[in-house]
Amino acid sequence: MNKLLILSLLALGYQSASAQLVTESFGSGANAFTMDFVTIGNPGNAPDTTGLGSVNYVYNIGKYEISRGMIEKANLDGDLGLTLMDMTNLASNGVNKPAIGISWNEAARFVNYLNTSNGYHAAYNFTTSRGDGDITLWGSAEYSGSNQYRHKDAYYFLPSVDEWYKAAYGSAFKLVLGGFSWNSYPTGNGDVPLAVSGGTSDGTAVYDGQAGPADITNAGGLSAYGTMGQGGNVWEWIETASDAVNNTPDEARLQLGGSWAYLGTEQLSNLNKTQVEPWVDWGISDGFRVASVPEPSSLSLLVLGGVAVALRRRR
Repeated sequence: MNKLLILSLLALGYQSASAQLVTESFGSGANAFTMDFVTIGNPGNAPDTTGLGSVNYVYNIGKYEISRGMIEKANLDGDLGLTLMDMTNLASNGVNKPAIGISWNEAARFVNYLNTSNGYHAAYNFTTSRGDGDITLWGSAEYSGSNQYRHKDAYYFLPSVDEWYKAAYGSAFKLVLGGFSWNSYPTGNGDVPLAVSGGTSDGTAVYDGQAGPADITNAGGLSAYGTMGQGGNVWEWIETASDAVNNTPDEARLQLGGSWAYLGTEQLSNLNKTQVEPWVDWGISDGFRVASVPEPSSLSLLVLGGVAVALRRRR
């Protein structure tokens, strides 16, 4: 491939099949923990035929779902008052199991802790100091576009439906193929995943009536962008409201991805989603992951062959 084409692809932010991995640290002392993120490039991509997945900026999303251990350490470090479901009957109370029994509001409270404990602005506007609580909308000067849930200066946040969808079903740019494409399932090649109880083999996912969720780092093969468990293991909370308009605090929120308990492949595909009220935390197969935008408004990460090049824009 000639140098001019490569430079043009870099300028557009196209990304190869190898994902950039970013590890970030939280908490302190005995309550310290880390989270791995993958960079989702190809900004300005067209949506899928479902109308979802178009994102006009580079962002990061958790490679894995949030674990019980992360919640437990954040609770101790930040006095968050978040609750977890007792999963003893499914042998799923281990620190590396997904955080189950977390409402949308509690997930958002955890995200706020990630922000404020690292010196960033809270993503969500809560009316109470800890626990589940209720959120209210940000004022017009505090959010961007029409998303009244997320503060414009937040670094970490729950992924929107488009951010989550692109990471799960987008096919990372491959120079030999010549363009961006979509998969029907969150597997590397888009094929229907093989149902497994755990493991990391390509083209697998934890679903179809398994005995319980797998550890977050053992929850099947990776998507084309390098995320794990976006198909199966646990349903994941999405920031976006059920009507796709984030302007009502108590409106049901979307969940995507299917779970370990679901029979069949339908709810792992790009055509399915469900919705749950933001205060509900009784699901035995509900979890979440976190997303972020590194240095909002000022940094583009351009990835070619897994090598990231940071370009700071002039103000």
